Amino acid sequence: MSQTTEQTNRLTINKDKKPCYDIVFEHDFRNLEEELKVLGTLEKRICIVTDSNVEKLYGAQIVEILKKVSKKCVLYSFPAGEEHKNLSVVQGIYEFLIKEGFDRKDLLVALGGGVVGDLTGFCAATYLRGIDFIQIPTTLLAQVDSSIGGKTGVDFSSYKNMVGAFYMPKLVYMNLSVLKSLDDRQYYAGMAEVLKYGLIKDRIFYEWLISSMYEIFDRNPDTLEEVVKKSCQIKKMVVEKDPTEQGERALLNLGHTIGHAIEKYMDFKLVHGECVALGTVAAAYISWKKEMLSMEEYYEIRDMFVPFNLPISISQIEPEKVLELTKSDKKMKAGKIQFILLKKVGKAVIDSSVTDEEMLAAIKEIYFNEEEM
Repeated sequence: MSQTTEQTNRLTINKDKKPCYDIVFEHDFRNLEEELKVLGTLEKRICIVTDSNVEKLYGAQIVEILKKVSKKCVLYSFPAGEEHKNLSVVQGIYEFLIKEGFDRKDLLVALGGGVVGDLTGFCAATYLRGIDFIQIPTTLLAQVDSSIGGKTGVDFSSYKNMVGAFYMPKLVYMNLSVLKSLDDRQYYAGMAEVLKYGLIKDRIFYEWLISSMYEIFDRNPDTLEEVVKKSCQIKKMVVEKDPTEQGERALLNLGHTIGHAIEKYMDFKLVHGECVALGTVAAAYISWKKEMLSMEEYYEIRDMFVPFNLPISISQIEPEKVLELTKSDKKMKAGKIQFILLKKVGKAVIDSSVTDEEMLAAIKEIYFNEEEM
């Protein structure tokens, strides 16, 4: 990649041009203890929030580390899965914190993927009107996307991330070696968000990803470090310009409007990254039909998801119902969806003129009707 990644293990996210928190890149948990000491945790209670899958892998290890740098360390685990990212689990965490005597000076630790991070961040933003938290993301998707930028939230009924807050963590600690423990489906789901960064902001990065696909398949440590760091650098740039999504930050939602609708329609049987891939193909199709992309560019973008084991078509949906589900998209303004389209690889735009007919045509483009075969 001709744009070399900054050779450092740390990025600083700024807010209002002042340092807000650090993203630390490591290949183990050895420096976690020192990073927490800097945050003054020795006199704090710490609650680790995680899910049932991550608890088995890393729960005991992180408890042992955090016990050394806190007044008290406890762990709260909830069942894994997007279906548990809801207010019922939030209530359970509130009750646990109250019984354990947590106050505003204490700390929450999100140990897990995007569901754990979003949910823990929301609890931190709202418990006692605000308690500090840090992120220890354990999936590729969380490391490159959801742990960064301070978006927190939970699903409400069938509405994805409808309840939430912008609330920044005090630290994001990434142990890149945990990516080895991911199953293939979760790993490649994270690549949907990585490819998104290249599509919206950096053609050179996108082309490097394509040329590095075999190293990415092999989970080569140096390549993965490059993937995660560059993704974080792009998100840092966007978030610092627009921390509360009043403008440019919306570009990060490429593929998410139709993707979220498919996710809801499928009752979360597809993982988030798979739905983002489908939504991005649909967005590229609309971009082609609006004469922003050429036909060749559309098909190249679509087909590049395939080698990363991401879907470009789906047979289990009803296109009209998926369209209806886009109406609950929280990114709507004045009754119109802020749709993200592509002018070219590396250049995305916000478009409020996308019609229902254009969206339905895009959904039908990714719909694979087995009955017609």
